[in-house]
Amino acid sequence: MELDAIQQQLLEAVAGLHRIPTGAYNIRANGMTAGRQSTEHIEIVPKEDGKGIDINIKAGTKNESVHMPVVLSQTGLNEVVYNDFHIGDDCDITIIAGCGIHNGGDESSRHDGIHSFFIGKNAKVKYVEKHYGSGDGKGTRIMNPQTIVHMEEGSYMEMETVQIKGVDSTERLTEADLKAGAKLVVTERLMTHGTQSAVSEFRVDLNGEDSSANIISRSVARDDSSQVFISKINGNNKCSGHSECDSIIMDNAKIKAVPEITANNPDSALIHEAAIGKIAGEQIIKLMTLGLTEAEAEEQIVNGFLK
Repeated sequence: MELDAIQQQLLEAVAGLHRIPTGAYNIRANGMTAGRQSTEHIEIVPKEDGKGIDINIKAGTKNESVHMPVVLSQTGLNEVVYNDFHIGDDCDITIIAGCGIHNGGDESSRHDGIHSFFIGKNAKVKYVEKHYGSGDGKGTRIMNPQTIVHMEEGSYMEMETVQIKGVDSTERLTEADLKAGAKLVVTERLMTHGTQSAVSEFRVDLNGEDSSANIISRSVARDDSSQVFISKINGNNKCSGHSECDSIIMDNAKIKAVPEITANNPDSALIHEAAIGKIAGEQIIKLMTLGLTEAEAEEQIVNGFLK
């Protein structure tokens, strides 16, 4: 399936791809498979019902990547996709996903992606997911990603999620359970504007001894947009957990942070932090003395904050 110019632009925005990648990949466009390739160590198999794929990564696979972006350019398209990652022991891989929606019509376009990870012992995974919206139609762009992570002993997962532009409504849910020695690191970057709304919820169960989780969210809410951040960490063994929500609020926006930590073991060490505030006036003044306008100074501060 050949991608048109709009789909190619979306592909570049969410996955950094200017051409078909090397290695394993699965590209989905307007509800159809646009391209798929397996490798010697990574097998991509479509589900029988056509509503997703299974990605099977052999034990010991190292320094390989999987690209699996989704692009929608057809107004009124609504889809739910289930993708399951089976990652063998002792792997070291990078997975690049993401969804881009261009809506130039009057109907809503929606993509719900449910990604489940089964990470083997001592495996290392880096997962990057970017969301992006474009188009001047009246129809909304909706994305509701779910990420469900099961981590075996000694495994490590680093998640980077980014949503900076164009998504009208999103409800993002991440759930994880960790066995002994497993470590989860999550970095979220989010910006809303106009009347957009975003909900980010994290639920983490630290079940194994010496398991750990670090969840960091940085967000900016502008105009009349709204955001809700929910983080729940349960320490069920000797473990360490940390969640942090740091937000800039602007104009008439609304932000709500709901951090929750529960210690079910006396050797669990859990910390939560939440901070919401506007840009400090002295920061703007300092940049304006360097020749920037007030709007340019605000933009530079916001861009630096979300890096």
